Amino acid sequence: MKRIVLLLTLLSAVVSSFSVQGEETPRYLGPCSICQSSDGAFLYVVNMDGKSVSKVDLAGKSVAAEFPTPATPTGIAISKDDKTLYVTVTRPEGELLVMSAENGAIEKAIAVGHTPCSPCLTPDGKRVYVCNQFNNNVSVVDLEQGKEIAKVGVVREPVSCDITPDGKTVFVANFIPNDRADGYDVASEIGVIDTATNTATSIRLINGCSSVHEIRVSPDGKYAYATNILARYQMPTTQVERGWMNTNALAVIDVEAKKLVNVVLLDDIDLGAANPYGIAFTPDSKTLLVTHSGTSEMSVIDNEKMLEKLLAMPEKTTENAGIYTAATAADVPNDLSFLVGMRNRVRLKGVAPRSIVVTDNKAYTPLYFSDEIDIVNLRSKRCTGKIALGPELEMTKARKGQMFFGDASLCFQQWQSCATCHPNARVDALNWDLMNDGMGNPKNAKSLFRSDKTPPTMISGIRPDHHACVRKGIQFIQFAVRPEEDAQCIDEFIEKMEAVPSPYLVNGKLSEKAQKGKEVFKKAKCDVCHGGEYYTDMQMHNVKTRAEFDQRDDWDTPTLLEVWRTGPYLHDGRYVTMKELFVEGKHELQDVQLTEEEIDALCEYVLSL
Repeated sequence: MKRIVLLLTLLSAVVSSFSVQGEETPRYLGPCSICQSSDGAFLYVVNMDGKSVSKVDLAGKSVAAEFPTPATPTGIAISKDDKTLYVTVTRPEGELLVMSAENGAIEKAIAVGHTPCSPCLTPDGKRVYVCNQFNNNVSVVDLEQGKEIAKVGVVREPVSCDITPDGKTVFVANFIPNDRADGYDVASEIGVIDTATNTATSIRLINGCSSVHEIRVSPDGKYAYATNILARYQMPTTQVERGWMNTNALAVIDVEAKKLVNVVLLDDIDLGAANPYGIAFTPDSKTLLVTHSGTSEMSVIDNEKMLEKLLAMPEKTTENAGIYTAATAADVPNDLSFLVGMRNRVRLKGVAPRSIVVTDNKAYTPLYFSDEIDIVNLRSKRCTGKIALGPELEMTKARKGQMFFGDASLCFQQWQSCATCHPNARVDALNWDLMNDGMGNPKNAKSLFRSDKTPPTMISGIRPDHHACVRKGIQFIQFAVRPEEDAQCIDEFIEKMEAVPSPYLVNGKLSEKAQKGKEVFKKAKCDVCHGGEYYTDMQMHNVKTRAEFDQRDDWDTPTLLEVWRTGPYLHDGRYVTMKELFVEGKHELQDVQLTEEEIDALCEYVLSL
């Protein structure tokens, strides 16, 4: 039976190297996640685009084997005896694969949730916690029973989790906020799961924290750290200097007290450290490492000094407070010099680093667009080499566009990339006051999915199409002048974006409730504006939602495709849920009488698109 499964996975990997038209395309690997054997002899790397796991021999600095996976892999963990890999693979109904670390044979596939990632093994090796990003929950998998035994609800889009050394608490990174965007305080939260009861509470980050990529607990179990963007979304987007629009940060959490200590900026005064991603530590917890996906760097931070300074910060201003540095704990998230003397920025060889592992005073990180592992010597604090995971391949135009989309070197002083406000080319759940339609009227960030098919762009329809949007974004959001080829590549990336199936679908089809909602959709005449292949008439409409500072009454009709992941809703993000939009907002339903059951069905249908 194992041979049959292995044969099928090999066939799957071969098929994935070709487009649906049968034309051969480059087989990019896209390494994104990494773990290591307990003896440090092998690294195991998840290749998201290559649909495989690479087993890397550290002594020989070469790939010893490549194990195919039946679907796109996203995360990996390894058992303490080094015999078993636990790999999450993403399908509409995701799975946790139990694989042999020796030969990659799939021993079991355990059903979990939608877009599972970041498998986290308990210290006793009996359970695995898995983040189900688009179900907004975490699966608890009992390995002895070989099945999921519980689902723990969290706030929104869990993408990373880690467990304390005593096994009592799992910390979960919720990727983006779940707040109305027109309020003063909008922030992502950190989930806190009690493993004894599998119940969750949460720790709210400070206003503006979004795009929380990874969370890790220090080896001593005292603190948890989460990489995130700290957006200055309430400022008009007139400049980027000194982090005017976006800063790049690290949230520090007291594990025992289960509270936020503070948020530390990873940027320098005149040079951003965009899109912080992975986190790792030396075994003694004294050194903290952070990768920066947007600038292709690794920060090597003296964790002891950073904590000492953080914990010594007074609540109120003292007589000896510095002029240019943080005087109180409340000043820390605004202090671009906080880490001076404690951090080294290491330039990597490849592009877009992800997660990190540490062994023998060396840090290893996979580079997503370079199909390699870069090696950082922690003594010299230099990138001293790399391990190729596959052959160097010429990038297609769309691949280059995807790379440019996340590359902050396109931006003045490297403060941000396109992906900063549009993670995964979708939304950051924040309102932004862009200058293209006047000042003082912030709008909710829109998804770029199908923007090439549904002109005009921007909610105010200010740009005629996605081509103009990309070029004006480079000019007025990144404050840069770039070759036309860069913009053309980004165009191609946007045009080739693939849809993610809605978590509301059942076996890829509308549920019975959603089928009823489809009829309500027609009854309420929603299809007048949201009709056609892309569920939009691409026209401007006055839907009577003008806010106090808006400068117009009419708005572009957005596509409803993937609307399940693009909340909060309306042009200013005033409604957190679709039901709020219909019930409180009466969104074009003023003249239609619907029962609560019909509204619930309508929501189910729209969220299934």
